[in-house]
Amino acid sequence: MRRIHIDIEGIVQGVGFRPFVHQLARRCGVGGWVLNDSRGLSIEAEGEGEALAVFEAALREEAPPLAVISSFAVRDCAPLGETRFVIRASAEDSIKKAQIAPDAFVCEDCLRELFDPNDRRFRYPFINCTNCGPRYTIVTAIPYDRPHTTMVDFPMCPDCRREYEDPWSRRFHAQPNACPACGPRLSWRDREGRLDEATDPLARALDLLRRGGIVAVKGLGGYHLVVDAANDAAVAELRRRKARDEKPFALMSRDLDQVRRYAWISDEEQRLLQGVERPIVLLRRREDHQLSALVAPRNRFFGVMLPYTPLHHLLLAEGFTALVMTSANISDEPIVFEDGEALRRLSGIADAYLLHDRRIHTRTDDSIARIMAGRPVLMRRSRGYVPRGVFLPQTQEPVLALGAELKNCICLTQDNRAFLSQHIGDLKNLEVLKGLEKSAAHLQDILALQPKVVAHDLHPDYLSTRYAEEFPGVRRIAVQHHHAHLVSCLAENGRDEPAIGVIFDGIGYGSDGRIWGGEFLVGDAQGFRRAAHLAWLAMPGGDAATREPWRMAVSALIHAYGEDLPDLPFLREINPSDLRLLRQMIARGINCPLTSSCGRLFDAVAALLGVRLHVSYEGQAALELEQLIDEAEEGVYGFDLRPEGEQLVIDPAPLVRGLVNDLAGGLSIPVLGARFHNGLAVMIRAVCTSIRDASGLSLVALSGGVFQNRCLTEKTQALLSEAGFIVLCHSLVPPNDGGLALGQAVIAGRQAGGLEEG
Repeated sequence: MRRIHIDIEGIVQGVGFRPFVHQLARRCGVGGWVLNDSRGLSIEAEGEGEALAVFEAALREEAPPLAVISSFAVRDCAPLGETRFVIRASAEDSIKKAQIAPDAFVCEDCLRELFDPNDRRFRYPFINCTNCGPRYTIVTAIPYDRPHTTMVDFPMCPDCRREYEDPWSRRFHAQPNACPACGPRLSWRDREGRLDEATDPLARALDLLRRGGIVAVKGLGGYHLVVDAANDAAVAELRRRKARDEKPFALMSRDLDQVRRYAWISDEEQRLLQGVERPIVLLRRREDHQLSALVAPRNRFFGVMLPYTPLHHLLLAEGFTALVMTSANISDEPIVFEDGEALRRLSGIADAYLLHDRRIHTRTDDSIARIMAGRPVLMRRSRGYVPRGVFLPQTQEPVLALGAELKNCICLTQDNRAFLSQHIGDLKNLEVLKGLEKSAAHLQDILALQPKVVAHDLHPDYLSTRYAEEFPGVRRIAVQHHHAHLVSCLAENGRDEPAIGVIFDGIGYGSDGRIWGGEFLVGDAQGFRRAAHLAWLAMPGGDAATREPWRMAVSALIHAYGEDLPDLPFLREINPSDLRLLRQMIARGINCPLTSSCGRLFDAVAALLGVRLHVSYEGQAALELEQLIDEAEEGVYGFDLRPEGEQLVIDPAPLVRGLVNDLAGGLSIPVLGARFHNGLAVMIRAVCTSIRDASGLSLVALSGGVFQNRCLTEKTQALLSEAGFIVLCHSLVPPNDGGLALGQAVIAGRQAGGLEEG
């Protein structure tokens, strides 16, 4: 006889691992016990040597579908003569390393019960088991047990208790286990927030949606605003009330057959749609779709997700092709998740409220992804992915990184793992800052970890920088924006060596105090140097130039032609006095900060071509330009490369003149847009080749919001690979500012010292 002790770390709590171990032990004929502890899972097993070998191998190979094992340690211990295997009560210790599972979509077994008239949970909107249901959004502490979740409000009835305690039940130790007799319930409130107890909440919601109403629906991590996506008047009214003029709405459909009625789905996109994370996936729309054109104006793509909660399935079972399912928030503020907050902030937007009484502890938006170069790339990392850890090349001191001003997401490191928060929003007001503060506190609570270092953006005026100053007794480290992008890409890919970083985005505070955004860096977590950048362009009016791309177009024309501007159609749409004032501002350098931003170059080109002179959301001009390009076009616009000191400067003047000449020659906008994208990709290859010749580096990391552009990213990857470069791109961490905190955390950890090889 032999006895072994096994410690397992990773996502092993709340995913049915203990019942799996219990059933496996009985199958193998071994005795002992299993329990949750603050690191993950502890097991002691005793039996004959062959039986233990089978048991240990099966633990690794047959783990539950939602489990992720990051560490598996085995040691021998003295036999005790145990023949019975039991699940012990959870234990806590001073070192807390347990990883909480992300929220999981409702499984097929639960769906069968949901629609089975003979099942006691027939049409129960909160059905779940160990293989599915809420996790991160309801967890208040670790270990993951019911008293440490918001389900503590719902004592189990005898039937649910029997399932919970039955080792052979699918609901054995399923912490959110509940039924209509003992669990959460739906409720209905009218436009004024008055509770109606004499109605069927689900039936009222369905009736209102069919009549074109707007329903605020409380979901897993917050509220959605919901309308029938095929009802043009309903979608238009939602846009009017939410003051969301053109930004695309997310859609949800019952199944793939419904999605295929309005969008094309590749095999890779199907796998992403049906994955356990259930993100919003960007799909090319069908031209013959029957949905409202207002769902995604001037966009070739729909953002689509499949239902991930029982309530979603119940709403979509009634014949809707698709429902608009957009986050209930204002602009880029955090999603509304508390009931009182919803009734207050959605007043005047929602016609009624479909609520439930299960508390949401942590607000969590839907994740957004698309397929690029055959692999998934996250645009927003949130529900379904958070709080999975990202493994780091080295262990380091606990670092809290506060992320960027836009698309804020924070990161807390523990040894050789980094835990990113859900999407928080744009740090432009105190409401979003409160969301950051709560997310930081929650990460520290569930990891039982106090940071020794706080990392923040180099910009001195960001709210996150000021928040960093409030932490007592920690070392504060400012990290340059584009350096963080580079290291974020390296860290996600498990690389630690120096690389060429091609970092293209909107704006970031440079180490020289200027606005960067079209950068070629050489470096790693230790440091960087700026090897090349786009030439400086005036940004007339500062932030106003991000809202009015025509300003950047005029700036680019003056850069390319001087004061004698060509006669272009877009210039005729600008008020002559506004144009005159803008030219004076540029000539005198008044309120015209200089920028090397590639994002602003995209804005300039979009306006030059008449695609977009004003924007209603961040990145709109670049997105709409990408939508229009002729992907079969192979023409290229050139750039001038010139040395300035130890840097290369990339001048877009030839590109601008080429665009203007072709526009005057009558070439189509799709052709011109394609030549711009092709030219950028060729330029990137040329600059990287020059840097490689000087440095010997062949590793290239592509990061920054511009690399959300599928056309540019795929063309650049292909050209660099053909030229012999090793190309790193993002996948599970967004290339935009939503992934910045990871790079900040690694850089600050390296500067803080005390590192060991992971």
